[in-house]
Amino acid sequence: MNQLLTKLRIDFPSLKFKAGEVFSWSPKDQTVTYVRSAPDDSNPIWSLLHEVGHALLEHQTYASDFELVRLEAAAWDKAITLGQNYGHQINMEHIQDCLDTYRDWLHQRSACPTCITTSLQRSMTVYCCYNCNTEWRVTRSRICRPYRRLQKQTTRP
Repeated sequence: MNQLLTKLRIDFPSLKFKAGEVFSWSPKDQTVTYVRSAPDDSNPIWSLLHEVGHALLEHQTYASDFELVRLEAAAWDKAITLGQNYGHQINMEHIQDCLDTYRDWLHQRSACPTCITTSLQRSMTVYCCYNCNTEWRVTRSRICRPYRRLQKQTTRP
């Protein structure tokens, strides 16, 4: 991974790279954080390329949960191209496994707590069911369990 980091630093001098506890992209600091000693069952190069993908696509923030999933998919697409340029082939099954975690998270958050219908997001923290009109709140965090706190429930006439 050190060789790839050296090349990335040369090719993208506007980006900062720093070791940390999780792979991430900080648009505020223009910093890609990487894990030096990732678990044996993961490929840290793929994660590094994914975070650089976010950086090169200039991902800043997102307005909805669905948009976050789209940004993640776009960063993986960019990572595939970067991987080809630097001689690393990213396993497609690995990408789908990573995206599945976001898709599962989105599904859990968007399922109505009253009738389980997949529903619409009104704002970053509020969903509303178009089937039974139940409204619920979710946390802004994408890394915690997707709790759904009932806000209001109205019955249809």
